[in-house]
Amino acid sequence: MKVYGLIGYPLSHSFSKGFFAEKFAREGIKGCMYDSFPIPEIGELPALLTQYPDLQGLNVTIPYKQTVMSYLDELSPAAAQIGAVNCIHFKDGRKIGYNTDAIGFRRSLEPLLQSHHNKALVLGTGGAAKAVQYVLESLNIPYKLVSRQATADSISYEQLDASMIASHTLIVNTTPLGMYPNVNASPALPYEQLTDKHLLYDLIYNPAVTAFLQQGADRGATIKNGHEMLILQAEASWEIWNNE
Repeated sequence: MKVYGLIGYPLSHSFSKGFFAEKFAREGIKGCMYDSFPIPEIGELPALLTQYPDLQGLNVTIPYKQTVMSYLDELSPAAAQIGAVNCIHFKDGRKIGYNTDAIGFRRSLEPLLQSHHNKALVLGTGGAAKAVQYVLESLNIPYKLVSRQATADSISYEQLDASMIASHTLIVNTTPLGMYPNVNASPALPYEQLTDKHLLYDLIYNPAVTAFLQQGADRGATIKNGHEMLILQAEASWEIWNNE
């Protein structure tokens, strides 16, 4: 039996376990199982690996995408540059880290991009934002990071004026603001400045239309949630575990 799974904590809302159960059934994949492994501390990872010697691959979610890196033998170039890992392949006794968030984000964003989507605002500065930044750099789309307080690398929400919203027509939310159950929350943007030229992308997928996306849709903007990205990053993980 080939074992795959997800580590993180807590794992009450695991998309991955249901996704892979359906995938195995739908595609007639035999001899494989995918389980959730909630570990309260990343230091429990070595014991988990000892307990499951048949592990072929793991996905990694909050809060371990960065701390897991010190337990790995090797990183893909993208994972090294992003500084976050959400996929581990166990191969020839080595633990190799990848970032399929970047793959999923790029594959779901590219079909929506138009020529005027040539500058971006990235809301949030956490691990998910790093994958988004990596993709924008690879697409040659300059961006500004936005956080609650301005830093050397980011501007604050208060600094977003009409001209900045007008010139930055791609806006990506990487924060948890608006995620279920706090569905009324949204990043503090001047939403009245949005137009039909804007593309709003939210990494959140529950609810399907966050308050952030709804305010864009109300003004004619193109909107996209994180559900397809999640599916694509899971499929990319499966590709890595079985092809690399």
